[in-house]
Amino acid sequence: MLVYHSSDRCFVSPDVLHSRDALDFGKGFYVTRLKEQADKYANRFLKIGNEAYLHIFEYTPDSSMRVKIFESYDEEWLDFVCSCRKGADIYKAYDIIEGGVANDKVYRTVDLYMAGIYNKEQALQNLVYEKPNHQLCFITQKAIDKCLKFVEYKEYRHG
Repeated sequence: MLVYHSSDRCFVSPDVLHSRDALDFGKGFYVTRLKEQADKYANRFLKIGNEAYLHIFEYTPDSSMRVKIFESYDEEWLDFVCSCRKGADIYKAYDIIEGGVANDKVYRTVDLYMAGIYNKEQALQNLVYEKPNHQLCFITQKAIDKCLKFVEYKEYRHG
């Protein structure tokens, strides 16, 4: 299956070292199977005057990988994302994590929950109506090397 990664830098060999800490599923290399989602993210780079590139990879699952899949925005997903955003390293138990993206509306609910404005029940009530977007996070370099094959990149143009 094809997966996409948008960045302000062009590369052919992804790694886990250049990721930010405390993201949804921890530090890792993030891709999505939804091209429209990658396009939207790339446009954020363009809006702030940066370059933007769409990297396309072939993803081939490997049964030797430790994979965690979140099917919905449920209590387990909420607890996991909040822990990762607080800097916990629970994500390191996996090679690959797949699940919903905390997009703008979901992100707002998670933030209100983390700030103590929503309790867990209120947060979950808001999340139950959201259809998850998609992200795959490659936690280990081994997972990248075994499961991703670079296909091509495309440069987005300003204007």
